[in-house]
Amino acid sequence: MATLHNLGFPRIGVRRELKRALESYWAGLSTQEALEQAGRELRARHWAVQAASGAALVPVGDFAWYDHMLEWSATVGAVPARFGQAGDAPVTLDTVFRMARGRAPGGSPAAACEMTKWFDTNYHYLVPELHPGQQFRIARDTLFEQVREARALGHAAKPVIPGPLTWLWLGKGEAYRGAGDADKLALLADLLPVYEEVLARLAGLGVRWVQIDEPILALDLPAAWREAFAAVYERLAGAPVSILLATYFGALDDNLQVVQALPVAGLHVDLARAPEQLAAVAAGLRAGQVLSAGVIDGRNVWRADLDAWRARLSPYAAALGERLWLAPSCSLLHVPVDLSAEDQLDDELKSWLSFARQKLDELSLLARALELGEAADGVAGVADALAVQRRALRTRAESRRIHLPAVQAALRDAAGLARARAPFAQRTAAQRARLRLPAFPTTTIGSLPQTPEIRALRRDWRAGALGDAAYEKAIRQEIADGIAFQERVGLDVLVHGEAERNDMVEYFGELLAGFAFTQNGWVQSYGSRCVKPPVLFGDIARPAPMTVGWTAYAQSLTERPVKGMLTGPVTLLQWSFVRDDQPRGTTCRQLALALRGEALDLEAAGIGVIQVDEPAFREGLPLRRAQRAEYLDWAVDSFRLCTAGVRDDTQIHTHMCYSEFNDIIASIAAMDADVVTLETSRSNRELLGAFEGFRYPNDIGPGVYDIHTPNVPQAEAMVGLIRQAAARLPAERLWVNPDCGLKTRAWPEAEAALREMVAAARALRRGGPAAG
Repeated sequence: MATLHNLGFPRIGVRRELKRALESYWAGLSTQEALEQAGRELRARHWAVQAASGAALVPVGDFAWYDHMLEWSATVGAVPARFGQAGDAPVTLDTVFRMARGRAPGGSPAAACEMTKWFDTNYHYLVPELHPGQQFRIARDTLFEQVREARALGHAAKPVIPGPLTWLWLGKGEAYRGAGDADKLALLADLLPVYEEVLARLAGLGVRWVQIDEPILALDLPAAWREAFAAVYERLAGAPVSILLATYFGALDDNLQVVQALPVAGLHVDLARAPEQLAAVAAGLRAGQVLSAGVIDGRNVWRADLDAWRARLSPYAAALGERLWLAPSCSLLHVPVDLSAEDQLDDELKSWLSFARQKLDELSLLARALELGEAADGVAGVADALAVQRRALRTRAESRRIHLPAVQAALRDAAGLARARAPFAQRTAAQRARLRLPAFPTTTIGSLPQTPEIRALRRDWRAGALGDAAYEKAIRQEIADGIAFQERVGLDVLVHGEAERNDMVEYFGELLAGFAFTQNGWVQSYGSRCVKPPVLFGDIARPAPMTVGWTAYAQSLTERPVKGMLTGPVTLLQWSFVRDDQPRGTTCRQLALALRGEALDLEAAGIGVIQVDEPAFREGLPLRRAQRAEYLDWAVDSFRLCTAGVRDDTQIHTHMCYSEFNDIIASIAAMDADVVTLETSRSNRELLGAFEGFRYPNDIGPGVYDIHTPNVPQAEAMVGLIRQAAARLPAERLWVNPDCGLKTRAWPEAEAALREMVAAARALRRGGPAAG
């Protein structure tokens, strides 16, 4: 039978046990020993689940306290000097947390490492910081300790580590211009000996296979990087372990020949994203080389068509025998843990779904069916399980819940609406006359701090312990308090604070037809931040207004403009588990049409500023350049459709964060938002470089401080950032704002930071220092 293995398992626990353990430790409510014990319990449970499913090798090293890239940076000693790492001392857990958060219990504040999106997912990783002449060493023993844990529990451990070229590609530094900068390759001379030492130590612990992840092989790589693979893996081939080179998130395409020449014992490819590459990959295998087929989609939650995979893989199973391994397409980090924890989904919809545990079961069933061949349908357990899969696929395809003719007709009628707005110069004049804002206007991104009391209100209301009237009264009070707070701090454009929203995607999905929701479908976004992506299973419609009542109430409390806050169509798409039975662009336009109705209703209620957030706009960009034009066309079109038909004096904002935007700045301009706010503080103002060669036409707010750290920024630093922006953009088009929403911050932190931000704006208006 084909060997089963897994590339990685969700870390957080089915009920977010890791989140609770981390936040308890960060708050000083528990000890490091208690945190580490929680980690051991989760790892043991997850290894047991994978072994029980039939996995011959369980991944070790996929568990991380915050992020796997951060863990590896700490392991190889890539700790920036500002975190106070002493000489040859081991990198401690608190140092890891300072790198991630800018602060750890008992430690002094420091600027956190940059955080951005992991390829085209909504997972965030901590960017390695690099500099010429950097020295590397094994500085943290966590990986080896976890291998000992797994082996002590009777598991065959397969350590998982980032590949040296992927780690360097994703790293940044003042001396390097970007991901493709070949100068970073000079660091390999000092980095590779550490990899060799890691592999040797793993072999000494009894490890036979090591998974080295090189997902950059799904990218368009410059020649220097493609050529580097041969030298790197010829050197690592001397290690006393077998290397499984793992690629995922796309096809190898022009990198296939590079990979086929590498002296690695096995190759993993993503066949869920790129099934067409199977024949070419298999044809290029060398004698004895393992093919790991990533056939179960690690990025989405739909059941797999096992009959189709059985037919496709049967010839390869016969030819390769034990050299065919079966796996999910990528780490299961990107899907929820266990569908059996869902007892409130209706039976039909639930039958269509598969979470991490179920995906491993699907993998086991496929392996058994391949082994039995044509006899599989005569073996009771296998035949029954295959029949369940077939029935789920058939009922999903035939369900009347999926296709809504009225939605499809409305979308056809909306053709051409997306390009209907007047030129920006005409709009901005009307908006200035209406809003009468000062120079360098201040605002926040949308959410205000969400306290335990707010979360308790929502929880009690959902559970029926709090009636509708009492809930509405309590949320209105939160809105009133938020408006008063913003006026007291001195902001120019206010927000209602989003106290009624559990999540920026889930909130809207609950009010739109075509979405379903889970109780425990949590997925890690970064650190302890988890999201519960909706399941977008059918055509989208808006039965009733979703935000108008709360926003209009907030506007009634103040003379200052209050922003209506909408999550944009691309972000609703990207941050959901999306149906796979129609083009994503069609689904996105359906979302845009529903949001257009909301925007027009907000405008009719007197709201003069509407923000359509698109933090996932860059995330959806295909990894290969040849596929990007089509995506950008429908993504831009969908955004513009959201606000087609609003008046010229209604100001449209959008917000984007924690992604690499420089290479799509022209498409951001094509979205034609009146104001775009962007994260720039944590990325060390890197985005400002995009404006050196591109004349951005509309208003822009470069985020002046990082909200993902508890550190309070200083006004002087924010003044400096805006002045840097003013060197590239007209000062009259600049806004002053944080780089993201404030929901994760406590009120004292938020107030202190916003007061500093307002002081910075006032100093800019005076043309003097912030302290003045």
